[in-house]
Amino acid sequence: MTKNIINIGIPSKGRLRKDILKIFKKNKLNLISERGERDLLGSIKQLKNVKVLYLHAREIVERFGDGSLDLGFSGYDLLKESEINIQNKISVSKRYDFGKATLVVAIPDPWIDVQTVADLEEIAFEFKDKKKKRLRVATKYPNLTREFLFSKGVTQFKLVGSLGATEAYPFTGSSEIITDITSTGETLKANNLRILKDGEILKSEACMMISKSSVKKPEVKKLVKLLSKN
Repeated sequence: MTKNIINIGIPSKGRLRKDILKIFKKNKLNLISERGERDLLGSIKQLKNVKVLYLHAREIVERFGDGSLDLGFSGYDLLKESEINIQNKISVSKRYDFGKATLVVAIPDPWIDVQTVADLEEIAFEFKDKKKKRLRVATKYPNLTREFLFSKGVTQFKLVGSLGATEAYPFTGSSEIITDITSTGETLKANNLRILKDGEILKSEACMMISKSSVKKPEVKKLVKLLSKN
């Protein structure tokens, strides 16, 4: 990072971006982007030494790993999904009351005999013994999913990386079940999926994160204090 320049990561799109921008506006910090909303770089009118980078929420967490951000806003789920060496470089300074969602295990509605993760374990062994294949789990959260299923004693499964609408995977032959982030569960229901009774993996919300190497910088401390008032 350039000396004396504070780099801030803000989500480049979606509801999270809008809610984060409201915090800046509420605290009378005017964000400037020369090319409007599509600009990937910005600044703060009142703070000449601050550079704003508009990034994908996942990338904000990754950028802490390579040391290119001092401060950033992203979801707690994305932080916990990241590699441990990245998590160790980040301090969560503030958890906001928005961006709330839960990472869950969801199964097709017709699986009426499957209500809990323990039932899922039985199904996984059936797949292995009778069909000679592993139960496939589609997800954008492989680390959290693997850790959760292992902790519940489910080991006979195969993760399938999802790049799009994960809820469609069981009905296109791409996986048997999924794990996905949901705020209301309505999208899952609309796609004939049901959350397991004990299938909650992680509760998430929007967070302000600081690089541990920047936490003592006076300018960063001042910004954190200001942006913590929401």
